[in-house]
Amino acid sequence: MNVHWQGIFPALTTKFTNDDKLDLPMFEKNLKAQLDAGIHGIILGGTLGESSVLTVDEKETLVKFAVEKVEGRVPVVLNIAEGSTREAVAQADNALRWGASGLMLLPPMRYKTDHRETVSWFKTIASNTPFSIMVYNNPVDYKTEVTLDMFEEMLECENIQAVKESTRDVTNVNRMISRFGHRLKILCGVDTLAYEELCSGADGWVAGLVCAFPKETVALYNLVKAGNYEEALKIYRWFIPLLELDIHPKLVQYIKLAETQAGIGSEFVREPRMKLEGEERERILRIINEGIALRPKNV
Repeated sequence: MNVHWQGIFPALTTKFTNDDKLDLPMFEKNLKAQLDAGIHGIILGGTLGESSVLTVDEKETLVKFAVEKVEGRVPVVLNIAEGSTREAVAQADNALRWGASGLMLLPPMRYKTDHRETVSWFKTIASNTPFSIMVYNNPVDYKTEVTLDMFEEMLECENIQAVKESTRDVTNVNRMISRFGHRLKILCGVDTLAYEELCSGADGWVAGLVCAFPKETVALYNLVKAGNYEEALKIYRWFIPLLELDIHPKLVQYIKLAETQAGIGSEFVREPRMKLEGEERERILRIINEGIALRPKNV
């Protein structure tokens, strides 16, 4: 399946049982809620998916299970976050064998590459896979910025087709459109900037809180794209306290708690992450439960 890199792409959480195994029935329950809401693709093994603590076998199980369950309705994208180019190429090969549709690709982990090294990383991987690639540009969390000058060189590879824009600089959307036109699809990667970036011309949204609130996320996107900005803004302003859970180091625990309260997830995480407790858990619960109580109707 081709990836068009438009619309809502949930960065799905990985569901675990209380004995630290993959919880495929709960994963399927959440996936069904996403599909029923009208999402446009799914991303597995991202930050929210706890990629760094998943084994290769678990990634294989998740990809194959998701491909089976979506039945061709939406593309299944696998995130790649590796330390070496060789291993990243190997993971891309795995994704192809497992039946994925495309890749989200981070710069190298654990080493901050310079301009030449960053460009070489992306171009080498792109030249060794048939997959369509979305570059994940998040210098705040991962320290390496993919600049527009880097993209200028990287776009020689036709299968580098999109960017998950997480620089936190909303004006970067217009810079990219001004420089590259529509050659590069732009998907917002920061929940709290989604409305602003979609209104600036972003093509989609790699969303986090969609894991707990799929209908509202899709409705917000559809309203903006239909030019119904006032109605979209009403949803967005309700959503903001919840969306802010996405920009914290404990976003996985926060969003999994939101999924649990929404009835489509569980709180189980893999160590070194630990379930929330005490005052912190109560504080996050208040935010989530208030959001659920005030949830927009008729979306």
